[in-house]
Amino acid sequence: MEPTLVILAAGMASRYGSMKQIQGFGPGGETIMDYSIYDSIRAGFGKVVFIIRREFAEDFKNIFDPKLKNLITAEYVFQDMESFTEGVSVPEARTKPWGTAHAVLCAMDTVKEPFAVINADDFYGRPAFQDAFDFLKNDSTENTQAIIGYDLLTTLSEHGTVNRGVCTLDKLGNLVGITERLNISLKDGKIICEDNMEPHELSRDTKVSLNFWCFHPSFFSFTQKVFREFLQKNIDDPKAEFFIPIAADRFIKEGGTIEVIPTTAEWFGVTYKEDAPQVEKSLNELVKKGEYPERLWG
Repeated sequence: MEPTLVILAAGMASRYGSMKQIQGFGPGGETIMDYSIYDSIRAGFGKVVFIIRREFAEDFKNIFDPKLKNLITAEYVFQDMESFTEGVSVPEARTKPWGTAHAVLCAMDTVKEPFAVINADDFYGRPAFQDAFDFLKNDSTENTQAIIGYDLLTTLSEHGTVNRGVCTLDKLGNLVGITERLNISLKDGKIICEDNMEPHELSRDTKVSLNFWCFHPSFFSFTQKVFREFLQKNIDDPKAEFFIPIAADRFIKEGGTIEVIPTTAEWFGVTYKEDAPQVEKSLNELVKKGEYPERLWG
């Protein structure tokens, strides 16, 4: 059974101000997700699962079903507030979903094979999907997961600071932990992190997480266990979020291994509205180089 691609598309980006997941950036009006799906098909993935809000289901199906038909199996999963809360009463003050790890958990009944997880609004590059496929096909086990690691320098924005999950690696290149660093920017040739944490300056090749994970299906039940405990501690905090690094950190602490797979793939994303023209330009350049056809879906 071929690996599955799981796309996190349930969030609305407040800083960007629109439903950027289905905004067209490519020369044929393609979304960033289109390129991720195209790259995953080329790598050998057999299914794509969209994790979305229930109210956006028709939008997504109308956009993706026609063009993916006969190319890859597409399924849709809803991240509902009550999913996997196991009868725990959700306070009225809670208005937003539980976070990315909860979103992944919502795919538990749909995904039974090794799977990759990506953000909807990040362009990850073809080599990253090939690396993920190779790991999921050959090295994925109950005790070994992976994350694609990007060089920090290649993930900065010209239009403002960014937040990044900075990876700490052991001598074998495995993940020790991820620290969320805030307000990162390039100043006078140096990468500066203005969040009152040390180190203040980060090296250019610091590996960062852009939420491209590779999991064995057993990770679902592990995440469910950790989410159960998270709810017990955080049910009354309306802003508490259950992020993938929380489950990953716990996995490592309990003796699991998460490999960091370094990639030279070109990444770009839309953090700010001002980033959009650069994304369009980058995609057009890749089309001109022959990396992608002008119309992805023929």
